[in-house]
Amino acid sequence: QVQLVESGGGLVQAGGSLRLSCAASGSLFRINVMGWYRQAPGKQRELVAGITRVGSTNYGDSVKGRFTISRDNAKNTVYLQMNSLKPEDTAVYYCNARQEVVAGLMHDYWGQGTQVTVSS
Repeated sequence: QVQLVESGGGLVQAGGSLRLSCAASGSLFRINVMGWYRQAPGKQRELVAGITRVGSTNYGDSVKGRFTISRDNAKNTVYLQMNSLKPEDTAVYYCNARQEVVAGLMHDYWGQGTQVTVSS
């Protein structure tokens, strides 16, 4: 089992910044990718950013150039630095860890979510 605990959400004005943190604990072997997803009211959950164990990253189109994902393997923590925030970034942000249970079979773990609200 893997436990994910997010922190850092809150209320910020448009143009401001926030940094989210996700601390992982438990059986952390074979976690190949960690990332952040978000879900706004009435919308599907979408990928914000992901990072592999070796540091390769990918981003959703709407956040490219504004958000940066990073990880500290020694602390088992993933960060999401969010700059130039827009009202449309308002959502619940979820940390995700994808674990290879057996070769080719992945299991997703999710945090409880943290609310990010951007006021105009």
